[in-house]
Amino acid sequence: MAYLGIYPGLQHKTLNRMLAVDLALSALALTVAGALFWGSGVPFNMILFEVNWAVFTIVTIMLMEVPLFLWFAKKHGISLSGDD
Repeated sequence: MAYLGIYPGLQHKTLNRMLAVDLALSALALTVAGALFWGSGVPFNMILFEVNWAVFTIVTIMLMEVPLFLWFAKKHGISLSGDD
């Protein structure tokens, strides 16, 4: 959603702005996962071991986010050093 709708619409695309949006969207994803799985005791399989819903959510978000972020930053010339 962010890479097709939110980020392309940003007038000034900078690392700090993207990180702020990512933080809000990650918090939203954790809130939704928490609403669904908090206290349920449902284990999530990470292939080699089982984790709770929070760890699974954070890891899967990172696995999806990093390649998209690197692609978007390269395409739009966003400096990864944090210089705005």
